Amino acid sequence: MKLSRTVSYAVQATLQLAKNESSEPVPCSQLASAGNMPERFLLQILRNLVTHGILRSTRGVDGGYSLSRPPEAVSLLDVIEAIEGPLDGNSAAVDGLPEESQAKLSEALKGVTATARKQLEAVKLSQLLVAPSPLAVSEAPTA
Repeated sequence: MKLSRTVSYAVQATLQLAKNESSEPVPCSQLASAGNMPERFLLQILRNLVTHGILRSTRGVDGGYSLSRPPEAVSLLDVIEAIEGPLDGNSAAVDGLPEESQAKLSEALKGVTATARKQLEAVKLSQLLVAPSPLAVSEAPTA
């Protein structure tokens, strides 16, 4: 399964917000810069994620974006469907196939889609976060 660039940016931005230790919202410009993403494009993606209840938007000088739920409550499926729409196996018309073959193909794709949905729902943002390596922590200067 290949993720579109839009979904990749959405995942990258939500992961940045998930590892944000502060409760302060993060501006789009900061997310874009940190992830080397085009800011205007990212802004559209973030608005979509707000519309779907994954992110919260705060206006003003100290405004920006934050997760609306804890990282362990946001699935990869949530992010993908917020950007691409619902995953379904109903778009499998193949020209020239007999009706019975078309029905069997449709049924098979519905099964594949159901399995994919279940697996993507099981992957939470918290599982995708990279924990700091023990070496990096032990090398940190002490005060």
